[in-house]
Amino acid sequence: MSYVDAALAALTERDPHPAEVEAFRRRLEQLAEPDSAVLPGDALEPVTDLPTLDTLDEPSDAAARDALDRLAVIKLNGGLGTSMGLDGPKSLLEIKPGTSFLDAVARQTLALRERHGARLPLLLMDSEGTRGPSLAALRRHAGLEDPDLPLDFLQGTEPKLRADDWHPVEWPADPRLEWCPPGHGDIYTALTASGALERLLAAGVRWAFVSNSDNLGAVPDVRVAAWLAAQEVPFCLEVARRTPMDRKGGHLASRDGSLVLRETAQVPEGDDSFTDIERFCFFNTNNLWIDLEHLRAMQSDDPAAPYLPLIVNRKTVDPTDKSSTPVLQLETAMGAAIGSIRGARALEVPRARFAPVKTTDDLLVARSDLYDLTDDGRMVPTWSGEAPVVALDKETFAMLGDFERRFAGGAPSLAKASALTVTGDVTFGADVAVEGSVTVEGPRHVEDGEVLAG
Repeated sequence: MSYVDAALAALTERDPHPAEVEAFRRRLEQLAEPDSAVLPGDALEPVTDLPTLDTLDEPSDAAARDALDRLAVIKLNGGLGTSMGLDGPKSLLEIKPGTSFLDAVARQTLALRERHGARLPLLLMDSEGTRGPSLAALRRHAGLEDPDLPLDFLQGTEPKLRADDWHPVEWPADPRLEWCPPGHGDIYTALTASGALERLLAAGVRWAFVSNSDNLGAVPDVRVAAWLAAQEVPFCLEVARRTPMDRKGGHLASRDGSLVLRETAQVPEGDDSFTDIERFCFFNTNNLWIDLEHLRAMQSDDPAAPYLPLIVNRKTVDPTDKSSTPVLQLETAMGAAIGSIRGARALEVPRARFAPVKTTDDLLVARSDLYDLTDDGRMVPTWSGEAPVVALDKETFAMLGDFERRFAGGAPSLAKASALTVTGDVTFGADVAVEGSVTVEGPRHVEDGEVLAG
C-alpha cells in the first residue's frame, strides 16, 4: 500500500469530513514534490507600497455598526503551553494580575459590541485539550454567547508519518501521540468540517477576523472591516515593518505580480535572502480577514481550497523523548492563502497590533510597565520607538514555574530599559527597575527596590 493510501486509510477510521480528506490528500501529494513550495529569493520581488491602516477612512456610525454586525472574531486557541511547562490552554495564562488572555479577548469583544451597538460574535478554534477549560473561562463573561452560533469549533487532526517511509506511525504506549494538528492553515477546512462556516453564513456573518489568542494587539478595527466590505476584498493579511527581531518570521514578497508569504521552510539551502529585512521589509502578523462567502465558493470548486504550500515539521512521535520514532507532521500556514486567493490584499499595520506571547521573555514584557491593560481589554503600549529586548536564560526561566518563582515580586520596571539580559540563576525582588542596557549574571538575588542601570 502506498504511503498516501495508508495515511488516508488511517484518517478514514476517524470518520472525517470530505474536506478534511481532500486537504490531507493534497498535503500528502505535496510531500512527494518538495520543490513545489520552495521560494528562492531571486524569484521574488520586494513589496514596498501597501495601503496602511492609518490612511483608511473612519466609517460613519452606521457603516461601522453594519460592518461589525457582519463580522465574526475567530481566535486560534488550540495550543497547550507545553513549551512553557503548562498542561492546559496557554490562553488561560495570566497576562496581568487576575486577567488571562481569554478574559482580555472577551472584554475586547464586549466593549466593541457596546461601543458600536453591533453583534460581533466570538468563536475559538479549539483543540480537544483546550476546549473544556477555555469555554468555561469565556462563559464567565455574561452576554458573550450568541444564541445562533457556537462559542467554538474544533481544529482537525491527522496521522503523524514515520520519517523513513511516510506511513502512519504506531505508538502503542500512547496512541494519542500518533496524531497531530495540521497547523493553523487548517482553519479553512475546520470551519467547513465543523459546520461553523454554514452556521456563520446562515446567521448573516460575511467576514471573519482571525488571529492568535495570545496576541492581544489583534483587536478588530472598524476601519478595516468597513474597507473590506466597501472594496469587496476576499482576503486581507495584516503585515508590519520588520526589525532585526523579525529575521526568522514569514515575510511578504511578490512573485509574478502576485503577493506571496514566504516561510523559513520554503527557503533553499544557502539562500540568505530570507533575513534581508531591508529588501523584504514586511512580516506576517498572523492577523487576517477572510470573506466567508468567497471561502465557501472556493471550496465548492475545490474542497481543499485555498491552496497552501506544505510545511514539513520534523519531530519525534513522543516530543518529550528524543529517542522515540522520528516523524513528519504535515502543516500549513493560514497566511499563505494570500498567494492563492485572487484579489487578496495586504495591509500595513502598526507593530502594536502584533504583541504575541510565545516565551517567558515575551511574558515578562507583557507583565511589565511597557503595557497597560485597559478596562476594555486592550494592551496599550506605554513606549514609543522600539521596545526593550528581553533575553532570559532558557535553562532557568523557560518554564513558567521557574519564571514565576524568580519574579515572585512581580515584573521589574522596563520603562527606561533598552535591553535586559539575564544569565544563570537570578531571582528578583519587588519594585526592581531596569534602566538602559543591563546584563544580570547569576547566581544572584536582586533586592527589593534595586535599580539596575547599564
